Amino acid sequence: MHQLKSSTFDVSMKRLLGSLGFLAIFMFASLPVLAQARQEHGGAPHAAPAPHSAPAQHGEHGVGGGYIPSRGPAPTHAPAPHPAAHNPAPAEHRSFRDAEGHPEAPHVHAENDRWVGHQGHDVRYHLDHPWEHGRFTAGIGPRHVWRLGGGSPQRFGIGGFFFSVAEPDFGYVNDWLWDSDDIVIYDDPDDPGYYLAYNVRLGTYVHVLYLGA
Repeated sequence: MHQLKSSTFDVSMKRLLGSLGFLAIFMFASLPVLAQARQEHGGAPHAAPAPHSAPAQHGEHGVGGGYIPSRGPAPTHAPAPHPAAHNPAPAEHRSFRDAEGHPEAPHVHAENDRWVGHQGHDVRYHLDHPWEHGRFTAGIGPRHVWRLGGGSPQRFGIGGFFFSVAEPDFGYVNDWLWDSDDIVIYDDPDDPGYYLAYNVRLGTYVHVLYLGA
């Protein structure tokens, strides 16, 4: 009788341990799926690839193609112009195509992180009330890659936060994919109230305003 009870107990324990093992394997296998679902539905930014240094031939002639600048543009330290200053060249009429194959829009050279088109203080980006909706603190810089979650230049979302493209830059986002492109947000060191949104696929960037969550 004692041997029968012991055998029954052993069988029960094996079944219990087997069930617990299966449950542990199921939960472990589900983690990547849950993480992906969180990311696709506006969760935290996904990690940037490392390292960020560009190979000799990266993207289209050294622009875009997945490259992420290791830093934003350096400040110019030039005095800010008066808002009434004359500026004869609207942004939509400017071309920043500085080499064969480079885009017309402001862009970043992958070989040296040169921010082409960032020219310091620009009267077109003057704001009477900078940071009107607060500052964006959810993730700035190359370690924070955000997936565009739909919208338009006037209002687009990333991870539950909203931005708008500066009106002078509207002509530079015609080829952005608002529901699938990855972007990185950098500080604008010269134009108070603005950030720079860099498109990882294209290698181009524009000035953006934070609208809040």
